[in-house]
Amino acid sequence: MKLTIGQEHLAAAVGYAARSLPARPPVPVLAGILLDAHEDWLRVSAFDYEVSADTGAPATVTENGRALISGRLLSDIIATIRGDVHLELTGSRMLLRAGSARFTLPTLPLEEYPALPDPGATTGTLAGADLAEAVAQVASAVGKDDTLPLLTGIGLRHDNEAGTLTLQATDRYRFAVRTLAWKDADLPDCTAVIPTKALIDAAKAVADDTAVDIALPTASSGLFTLRGECHTNTIRAMEGELPKYEALFPTEFEHEATVEVAALKAAAQRVSLVSTKKESPIKLTFTAEGTLVLEGGTSDDAQAVDNVDTSLEGGELSIAFNPSFLIDGLNALNAERVQFQFTTATKPAVLRGHGSDDQALRYLLMPIRLSG
Repeated sequence: MKLTIGQEHLAAAVGYAARSLPARPPVPVLAGILLDAHEDWLRVSAFDYEVSADTGAPATVTENGRALISGRLLSDIIATIRGDVHLELTGSRMLLRAGSARFTLPTLPLEEYPALPDPGATTGTLAGADLAEAVAQVASAVGKDDTLPLLTGIGLRHDNEAGTLTLQATDRYRFAVRTLAWKDADLPDCTAVIPTKALIDAAKAVADDTAVDIALPTASSGLFTLRGECHTNTIRAMEGELPKYEALFPTEFEHEATVEVAALKAAAQRVSLVSTKKESPIKLTFTAEGTLVLEGGTSDDAQAVDNVDTSLEGGELSIAFNPSFLIDGLNALNAERVQFQFTTATKPAVLRGHGSDDQALRYLLMPIRLSG
């Protein structure tokens, strides 16, 4: 293998593949990045049996060939060099030259490296920006309790008749749901739960792509695939399904209120400063006079009160939330104004962007019962 490639092209490709490398590879070869030079293209890939990343970059190839190099080391080296990079495989060593810098790198045994998985048949196609936004939005409700591993993933549901892909996540205290219309490949309905970090990384990588093909797992493969214009990711799906969310979201409400997101976030952050514990609730009172009063703290400790403007339909209502969960939901909405929808003070509230439709993010938040 012998080639010349621009540092920026090589850094982008290796950086993308390196994100999929395991922190503690079970066998040494899984710490490697596979370089495959053919004609005028350098293919760069990584695979650890759970996640694969496959990309490439244009190169001037004078000798076709393949080599497996330590991914972390290669990534660190490329970040420090500039200009054209010359790679040449000599026996079991890779020679890397850039400017005045010279590196001689050992290679890993190619015969021990697993073949990349088959990406599978496309279930549907989305714009990369829409997918990246939706994944980031529902990730706000992903669980962090490793004793409930399924809740640490993001659920995907393909509805063939509606031509939609629905993303969902929950940690039992909140539920985030976002639906996307997509170019459906006319395959049967299916569901999957995908590890969150891997899905976020894969969606970010294709965020600028006009069209991204998605293959949802089948019974035979169990792999989720994203195929962008230059990148392909496969991720092994988690076993099981997330709880059904349809029955959790109320369809009729006794109270609705609209509040400016920026003002509410700032007030919630101020009021929560007096709480001795991060999860201590703050109380929200929506008044008939068009004021939302926020209260935090206890009579034994510091206390805080603040207020923002609101418009309210229905009677006055007082409800309490975990402030971090409330702020997470407000951040995820990507809206200037939030619409709160309530049944009672003890039932879950629905947050959504003001004026949004049913396919936009809906964020269900459990209230906290205040003592006394």
